[in-house]
Amino acid sequence: MTTKSILCVGVGEPGLPPDWTVARAETLADARRHLKARGCAVGLLLVRESDNCAELGAFLLDHWTLHWIAVLPPTALERPAWRQLLRDHCTDYHTWPLDHQRLRHALGHALGMAALRADAAAPRAGDDATLTGQSAAITRLQRQIVKVAAASAPVLIWGESGSGKELAAQAVHARSPRCKGPFVPINCGAIPAQLIQSELFGHERGAFTGAARDKRGLIESAQGGSIFLDEIGDLPLELQANLLRFLQEKTIYRVGGTRSIAVDARVIAASHVNLPQAVQRGAFREDLYYRLNVLALDVPPLRERKEDLLPLAEHFFHTFSSERAPRLKGISSRAAQAIREHDWPGNVRELINRVRRAMVMAEGRLILPQDLGLAAAAPVRAPVQLDDARIRAERDAIDASLLRAGRNITLAARDLGVSRMTLYRLLAKHGISAPSQDRYTIVESE
Repeated sequence: MTTKSILCVGVGEPGLPPDWTVARAETLADARRHLKARGCAVGLLLVRESDNCAELGAFLLDHWTLHWIAVLPPTALERPAWRQLLRDHCTDYHTWPLDHQRLRHALGHALGMAALRADAAAPRAGDDATLTGQSAAITRLQRQIVKVAAASAPVLIWGESGSGKELAAQAVHARSPRCKGPFVPINCGAIPAQLIQSELFGHERGAFTGAARDKRGLIESAQGGSIFLDEIGDLPLELQANLLRFLQEKTIYRVGGTRSIAVDARVIAASHVNLPQAVQRGAFREDLYYRLNVLALDVPPLRERKEDLLPLAEHFFHTFSSERAPRLKGISSRAAQAIREHDWPGNVRELINRVRRAMVMAEGRLILPQDLGLAAAAPVRAPVQLDDARIRAERDAIDASLLRAGRNITLAARDLGVSRMTLYRLLAKHGISAPSQDRYTIVESE
């Protein structure tokens, strides 16, 4: 697309300068074909009395990203439908007969604005945009996913609610040798307790009242692929034993069944709660935790991905474009600043919800902070001394490493790139050296 590319739709002579790239389309069908093949920066509509307003409005709704300028008969301005079309879809309009000089000025202005928008446009992400970006946190996760996907061991994903744990699981499956097999997601907290065993492991005919036929469970349906156990911490203790048996033996028993069924499926689990703490409370089996925590992934919260905020917001703006108000064209600079300053406690899910709400509620051509519900000024934070920040970062790194290593000192030291003795000194420095004084139980590798 050149900086002076214009699509002229309709019949007429606009008298444009020869150094401008002008593509002509006499019908809307021609215009659709051209935009599908090449695209343009600005559209010029040459409207006649016989043109259908509703048909033209549908066309403009499909191609709302262009800057449109209309030229129409003066009598059209007397009709509410045409005035609504101009308000919703056009940046400027003119009436016949044409003032060529004024039109050239208007088109030049539209081309300049289109160039500015192209410069500022965020990268258009693919279907897994939530896990793409330029931040260090998401780049590290991307590298880890590639490594983890190549293995066949169980994966345990930790992340805050709404951060994209299921997308990380899908990415592991999609990049694994099992990618052609099924990906079966299960929310362990959403299935009623009295049904979860039958749903996971299936049942035999006559196993209970209403079991009129044999039924395969979700684990069995993942044969040759991956099964994603979301919120694994919500799985009842009695079913944790059955899941442990499956991880150890790769076989299951249906409810009411007496024969074992072999199932070749990779288990990917996720939780937003601290499973080591759940183990200490007796709410989660320790042996199951170690079986699951072979390969660990941490999905970063959105507040640690500041560089990715605007590209994600732009992606969701385009993804849900069918829900937007017709005149809405993008995100204002003030709204972008509010997005950068917000902490996003609800993570990506909150960002999606706020963008979708703003697309419906916005009354202008650009989304404003109040449309996102972020009009209030962000609270002023107390200054943090550099030494305090270093100490906090050091402790957070140790905490995260111990969690990933399953409380194993040798593995945690290797993860941090220090010796075991150095790690012991760091634990003592931060007051977490003795197991009785901390939530961690220190375990040495043999």
